[in-house]
Amino acid sequence: MPDAPKPPPFPWTVPPSHAGRMLDGALRERDPSLSWANARALVETGKVFRNGAPCLVPRQHLRAGDRIEVRPNAPRPREQRRIGFDDFVYVDRQVAVVRKPAGVSTVPFDPGERGTLDEMVRLALDRQARARGGPAQGWIGVVHRLDKDTTGLLVFARTLAAKRHLGNQFRAHSVDRRYVALAHGAVRSQTIRSRLVADRGDGLRGSTRLPNAGQEAVTRVEALEPLGPVTLVACRLETGRTHQIRIHLSEAGHPLVGEDVYVRDFRGERVPAPRPMLHAEELGFVHPTTGEPLLFRDDWPDDFADLAERLRAAGGRGRESHDARRGRSPR
Repeated sequence: MPDAPKPPPFPWTVPPSHAGRMLDGALRERDPSLSWANARALVETGKVFRNGAPCLVPRQHLRAGDRIEVRPNAPRPREQRRIGFDDFVYVDRQVAVVRKPAGVSTVPFDPGERGTLDEMVRLALDRQARARGGPAQGWIGVVHRLDKDTTGLLVFARTLAAKRHLGNQFRAHSVDRRYVALAHGAVRSQTIRSRLVADRGDGLRGSTRLPNAGQEAVTRVEALEPLGPVTLVACRLETGRTHQIRIHLSEAGHPLVGEDVYVRDFRGERVPAPRPMLHAEELGFVHPTTGEPLLFRDDWPDDFADLAERLRAAGGRGRESHDARRGRSPR
């Protein structure tokens, strides 16, 4: 009697035994005909979908219950958007404030990485200087960072003196930083305090109860609007630790929509999204030479705004109170 045909490897629901595995390795395990290069190429060209949303990062952790699909005919994702003059919110001889798009690292993660935000900002300022007949920028000072898939406002220094001055403001926690996020569950307004360590015991950053370990992290969370299984929240940072908002909300039981790292303990309904829904909406600081307080605001990016609107529409709610929030312009 002939053997029964084997079921196709995909779609596939990740079992508990595979929770925490990397996506590219899991693809090869499900389909041994795939080489490492082929598995990663499938992901990077937008052919692999996780819970209905395309995955573009091969080395991401899976969660039990994730539904993985391979769609060979899915369109290739658009090329990474480059920084242009329209992305500069404010520029003078000391500082440059820019809008960061998703999918761009602030600085190189490893020495060979290209196309990072600091490089694009420097090149854009070079083009601007040459167009005006002036000297090339040559250098840009990184003062703070946003995660690769976080959007919003960043300030770069254009002189060493400006970098020192801005760095002192960040260290003193006097910089105004307001983020908006879409987080799972019914989030309540609260202040989250913890001490963050690079490894909480499972290979991930997180909080520790040891009083002298890690770094203090404080996030003020304001619940703005319930959107069905999700809450629109605003977060103000008193400290700026790596992944601080993502960790604090996840540990409070409310991981970001689109979060694929800090979700191991979450068992609620998950809304799919192509990236963590986090946007640096507001940035304020004192100008390093004039002493003038500056405050800038950035509209929500399209993917964030569209998802919020779909969730709002699904809940039958109007959008009147949030048109003003979306339409604020930098000042």
